[in-house]
Amino acid sequence: MSPFSFSWDRTLTTLAAWALALLWILPLLYAAWTAFHPAEYETHFDLTAPLTLTNFADAWVQAPFARYFLNTTLLVTMILFGQILLGTLAAYAFARLEFRGRGILFSLVLMQLMIMPDILLVENYKTMRDLGLVDTILAIGLPYMASGFGIFLLRQSFMTIPQELDDAARIEGTSIMGRIWRLYVPLAKPTYLAFGLVSVSAHWNNFLWPLIITNSVETRPLTVGLSIFASTDSGIQWSSINAATLLTSAPLLLAFLLFQRQFVQSFMRAGIK
Repeated sequence: MSPFSFSWDRTLTTLAAWALALLWILPLLYAAWTAFHPAEYETHFDLTAPLTLTNFADAWVQAPFARYFLNTTLLVTMILFGQILLGTLAAYAFARLEFRGRGILFSLVLMQLMIMPDILLVENYKTMRDLGLVDTILAIGLPYMASGFGIFLLRQSFMTIPQELDDAARIEGTSIMGRIWRLYVPLAKPTYLAFGLVSVSAHWNNFLWPLIITNSVETRPLTVGLSIFASTDSGIQWSSINAATLLTSAPLLLAFLLFQRQFVQSFMRAGIK
């Protein structure tokens, strides 16, 4: 078949892809337009409109976004560190160690993927209250320190590493921890990168649980701070709100654009479609 032959399936698929791309990009383009132009150009498009950074400066001083950025950075770093540490140890155990009940325990880990986090909001709040952690950054991240998805993804990656390498390291006297950090972790770097992007983006954008568990500026992340800023901004100045939205989402967009190739390749190597 000629590569230039007409195909209804290919044409419809391409049109659907373009339609979805436009649905995603149009709100972002509108946000960028209003954020980089004066407020009087919020509702109409004009190629001669002057560019300005005033909206970003106004948003930055009208709300403590510096504190929100710090809180969010601490939060996603803490969660990612805990997930990688616990996920690596659990993934190695499920991939290489033989012990009674391994299949049942791994099934329970996979069941975590089927449970909506919102179902556990009340119980998580009660637990944080009993621990005296309400309105702390630790309370936001503690329920997410273990990730069933991370364990599954790393296990799939570890199982692709030849058993002979593990046996050779064991014969040379390398301990379990030594084999994990010197053999498995370096060979699974693309998987760690992909999981890191997923974890950071998920908890960077998490809104409902931080809204419930925090009460003060000192502990609120960006998502909660942005919603409060949008609801209290006098007159609903979309230029300032969209500038704040771009400030919030820009780190994730840049991270994905920089690492998108490694992100896709790592999932392909893990056998996940």
